[in-house]
Amino acid sequence: MNIVSRGFRGRRRSDDGRIPPGQYETHDFPVLSAGPTPSVPLDAWRFTVRTETDEAHEWTWQELQRLPSEDVTTDIHCVTRWSKLDTSWRGVSLDVLLEDVETAADFALAHSYGGYTTNLPLEDLLDGKAWIAFSYDGDDLPAEHGGPARLLVPHLYLWKSAKWVRGLDLFLEDEPGFWEQLGYHDYGDPWREQRYQGD
Repeated sequence: MNIVSRGFRGRRRSDDGRIPPGQYETHDFPVLSAGPTPSVPLDAWRFTVRTETDEAHEWTWQELQRLPSEDVTTDIHCVTRWSKLDTSWRGVSLDVLLEDVETAADFALAHSYGGYTTNLPLEDLLDGKAWIAFSYDGDDLPAEHGGPARLLVPHLYLWKSAKWVRGLDLFLEDEPGFWEQLGYHDYGDPWREQRYQGD
């Protein structure tokens, strides 16, 4: 497995209530990937939600762009201990995408172009807590940060915000993703320092 990490220059910050325990503030946007950056042409991009009954709901890039989108300013926290404050994104809320999806599922498994997966409770994707983000800092989301679109779930560690997202599978039972199968925490709350299983 090739782990790629670039651009980290952090410093300790006095606690003002926005930096979780064990984290450091950075003004850069470090890159950490579990493999090569996939190239995803917009005309081939799809986002698919598949329910536990195998019902599929799919959006093309053009269809995603036509949905109501929001500007989101939020702090993000990486499990490698850096935090970046007041990051600016634009994207479509998962509330919009899941509005007409009938499901009894409690869990979701996010899938990315390139094969990455991560699991989340479905409730953590609803009620204004998660987006399919396609813009960062006023520009198209760069590929190294997950463009053309990534999942953004800022209240959890950033590995839960799957880069190059292509869909969600909805399940009645939790299904661990890539890092979770390798010992990372199933939930990943930065305020509880849930980095690894047992934390």
